Amino acid sequence: MSQTSARSPHLDPLLVRYLNDFLGEIEPAAMSLLLSQLEWVEVAGGETLIRQGDPGDAMYLSVSGRLRAYVHGDDGVPRMVREMGRGQIIGEMSLYTDAPRSATVVAIRDSVLVRLDKSQFHALLAHSPQVSMALTRQIISRLQTEHQRNPLALPVTIGLFPITDGIDLAGLGVRLAEAMSLYGKVRLVDAAAIDRELGQPGAANGGAEDAELNRRIALLLDEIEAANDFVLLLSDPTPTPWTQRCSRHCDEILLFADATQAPAIHPIESHCLANRPKHAEAAEVLVLLHPADQACPAGTRHWLARRAVADHVHIRPELDRDIGRLARIQCRAAIGLVLAGGGARGFAHLGIVKALQERGVEIDYVGGTSIGAVMATLVACDQPLPRAIEVARKAFRTNPTSDFNWLPMLSLIKGQRLRGIIKGAMDELFGREIDIEDLWKNYFCVATNYSQAREQPLHHGKLEKSLRASISIPGALPPVIIDGDLLCDGGTFNNFPVDVMQGMRGVGKVIGIDLNFKKPRRMDFDEVPGTWALLRDRLVPRSRRRYRLPSLSAYLMNVTILYSMSRQRDAQRRTDLYFNPPLERVGLLQWSKFDQIVEQGYAHAQQVLAEFGAEPLALMQATRR
Repeated sequence: MSQTSARSPHLDPLLVRYLNDFLGEIEPAAMSLLLSQLEWVEVAGGETLIRQGDPGDAMYLSVSGRLRAYVHGDDGVPRMVREMGRGQIIGEMSLYTDAPRSATVVAIRDSVLVRLDKSQFHALLAHSPQVSMALTRQIISRLQTEHQRNPLALPVTIGLFPITDGIDLAGLGVRLAEAMSLYGKVRLVDAAAIDRELGQPGAANGGAEDAELNRRIALLLDEIEAANDFVLLLSDPTPTPWTQRCSRHCDEILLFADATQAPAIHPIESHCLANRPKHAEAAEVLVLLHPADQACPAGTRHWLARRAVADHVHIRPELDRDIGRLARIQCRAAIGLVLAGGGARGFAHLGIVKALQERGVEIDYVGGTSIGAVMATLVACDQPLPRAIEVARKAFRTNPTSDFNWLPMLSLIKGQRLRGIIKGAMDELFGREIDIEDLWKNYFCVATNYSQAREQPLHHGKLEKSLRASISIPGALPPVIIDGDLLCDGGTFNNFPVDVMQGMRGVGKVIGIDLNFKKPRRMDFDEVPGTWALLRDRLVPRSRRRYRLPSLSAYLMNVTILYSMSRQRDAQRRTDLYFNPPLERVGLLQWSKFDQIVEQGYAHAQQVLAEFGAEPLALMQATRR
């Protein structure tokens, strides 16, 4: 149950800042009047602020903490629809309507808010036209953007917990804080810092029964949070009272583990994290630490199988760029790269990636469809790009679509050569079979689930099999069975999966490489000729051909992505940096033109980046939310 509290002077400047963000600059007298009408409210982690179906009698503004909105459907099952961090408004529509609450809002950690009752709101309307107009504008704006994508709120207080022995948590915290300082003011807090601030040795690990001490620590943490953009709470190496407090006060939790050790559950996990109140569910992220010289992570699925984490990240602590990647993810400033399908034209992806690397652009997440999924693997493996390009060049010396089925029962092409190409490339890159989760950079590929008639992003499972599913063109290549479902080329539903990338945790900017054509080809004849006429036409030089029609294989490949092509404009609008190399003269099956296509992609990227005109750092720093 939420409870009112005395006014918190240290939070006043933060409250005024959020009100100005919400309403725009208003006169001091109007602001003073508004502040006098607000009531401070504290909600403990796991407690409910408002319930779906209750009368809407007030709005709230979150000043510190984190809350989550759930909607209960007809089946009674709650579905999480939104997370709200500090500075966000909750329930403002109730001030104008008598409609019941549309969602249940629960605090997922201890939170402080201010409340404006409907009666006080009406009094404000009568006494301050400026506040009235500002509130009305905000309501209209919310109605206009009601159906837009609402990303997860930016985490402010982040807990760092060691879940294996021998973790240098303090050293990691210092380096992570330094990297995050590019995006805001960062404060690192451990038990010793609390003891110093309170002038009381052992205060952070004082007895849980000392209500006054607990209140002083809670107020101190609120003050620290109010004064900083990010707060990193370093737990103790064991489940102490301070570790327990950290687990209750975080927006997000990073679990640091030495990947060379066994994936056993640590006492911190069993004693502090497993017994949190219902709904006090700050997202847990597994951070696996590896030696700098390790070629590829291994056995990630065993770590993930033991714990219900929201995500995982692989880092080599000795590499600054890996620490930088973790910092960008935590600051919601990560860069996601999306690669489209398009047959042999997909080699152009490698040329564009080369140009981006030359500009110093770091890629944090990568995903794609069909050939884009294959090229994305070469980025996600985080090996030197010249080596990755050479692996691809060697692999595609063999035509992957030339082993035709003489008795096509399910596909025109057997698919054995493609399977061999993918397996050979994986062996060359990793020396063994790996899972998607074992890639250095977080990765996904998109397939079409034929059994369930939907698109299916693949984030887990065997990499080689997932790639074959994403690239198996219906009718041309045999489908793949995963978890009992029949999967085929993802281009049928989503050939350029920018929307999937936008849903990845931490992504702030999206770079998209699209292989779709902008100009449709017009036919200058009225009827499709017969077989013999087409055969005679194919026997003359290309420049003298009468019928500019695609081959059967190209026609089958293109027709499967027509729906995806219709979504191109929306996908392009969602990107922050968009590439669409001019590859009209490159056929979908011209696998032998590897170097030429890579070079065309590189030349196009150089042109686009020159026109973009921004420093790489400006691209990498996403706008704070």
